[in-house]
Amino acid sequence: MAGFESEGGARKKMDEETFESAIRASRVPVLVLDQKWHRLFALAGKTDEVKEVETKLNELLAKQGKLGEEDRSLKKSKNELMKQIVANMEGADSEKSGEPEKQQLDDARKQLELTNNRLADLQDELLDIAQEIKDANNELMLLTMKFAYEKLRSNTDEINQISAWIGQVRVDLKKNIIKKQNREINNKEMYSYMHDIFGKDVMRMFDAHYDDEGKLILREHYEEEQLEAARVSKD
Repeated sequence: MAGFESEGGARKKMDEETFESAIRASRVPVLVLDQKWHRLFALAGKTDEVKEVETKLNELLAKQGKLGEEDRSLKKSKNELMKQIVANMEGADSEKSGEPEKQQLDDARKQLELTNNRLADLQDELLDIAQEIKDANNELMLLTMKFAYEKLRSNTDEINQISAWIGQVRVDLKKNIIKKQNREINNKEMYSYMHDIFGKDVMRMFDAHYDDEGKLILREHYEEEQLEAARVSKD
């Protein structure tokens, strides 16, 4: 809709009167007949207010369907009565016509009048119920939008919180990777210095004493590095 954005593309909030007028003028499909509308509530479920108006709207649609069926049936009956009246009028005009033919004509005319009266009433009822359906559908739209925007806001808040947590985790991860690498380098340097100071045989005894489960970065890693360094120097 035009007129809902200010200069620079920023959204401008409408005043309540303009908003309500725009809502009343909008053409909205019957929500309860749209599967996508039902899917809006797939995760959180429908509120009690939404369920109440949904039930009201379904009842109005059912009533509209019955009235429409009656309207179609009466129009069919009207056509048959009109044919019957034309036929009886031709018979009544003939010299051989008697009271039965005239009575059939009068009965058909009375029935046609009753049918026309009921059809006129039905048209009024159908117009009234169409407006009731529109009003109930608009009410359901407002409740749906209220639910949806509250959910969008809460989801956005949660998204922002998770995004901030992920950002902090990334920072912490980078710091811990560097910290881990520094500890690994420190362990290797310390063990290398210890080897140089105390010698291989003494280190084996201390390895067995302090690292009996083999969880530290000790002899095997050191000796592998020494062997690799020796091979490189020979090459």
